[in-house]
Amino acid sequence: MDSDSGKPKKKSKPKQKQSSGTVNIRWIATISIASFFLSVIMSYTSNQALEHVGNLIAFVILFAFIALGILFDVIGVAATVSTEKRFHSMAARKVSGAKQAIWITRNAEKVGSFCNDVVGDISGIISGATSAVIITHLTKNGTDLRSIVLSLVITGCVSSLTIGGKAIGKTIGISRSEDIVFMVGRLLAVFSWKK
Repeated sequence: MDSDSGKPKKKSKPKQKQSSGTVNIRWIATISIASFFLSVIMSYTSNQALEHVGNLIAFVILFAFIALGILFDVIGVAATVSTEKRFHSMAARKVSGAKQAIWITRNAEKVGSFCNDVVGDISGIISGATSAVIITHLTKNGTDLRSIVLSLVITGCVSSLTIGGKAIGKTIGISRSEDIVFMVGRLLAVFSWKK
């Protein structure tokens, strides 16, 4: 009860993080340039690898790009929904990876953008290009009907694996967000990532 007015006091709600609403031009420029170079490197690597391997290895490379996109999508989602409260006590006890986990949660917008938009989308583009190369190899001496059917089947499989995998990944990323962020933090700590 409030002693002055006689009315019960309202419980104050904890303050939540709010986006400043300003556009970070420097970050956008950095992420755009990084996307360009990362896309070129990944595309060149996959094309070079596919020229000298058989169909089985080509499919392994394709699934690796799909898995990479799903993995980074999970990390991006986890970083976005995770809170840093759990990591403060761990950091106080000097647990390896706790400080990095705090940094990830505090910079969730940037981490999510890099993981989901940069690595995730580039992996999707490269997996599409990789599947096109595989289709070309498989249908080199085939009939028109066989080429069309094979193209549709492979494209459908790549799409369903990517979309289904990301749907499962998002569920895991949300439900186990703090565990995932901590695992990434520990991985960064191994490489002496100090920020």
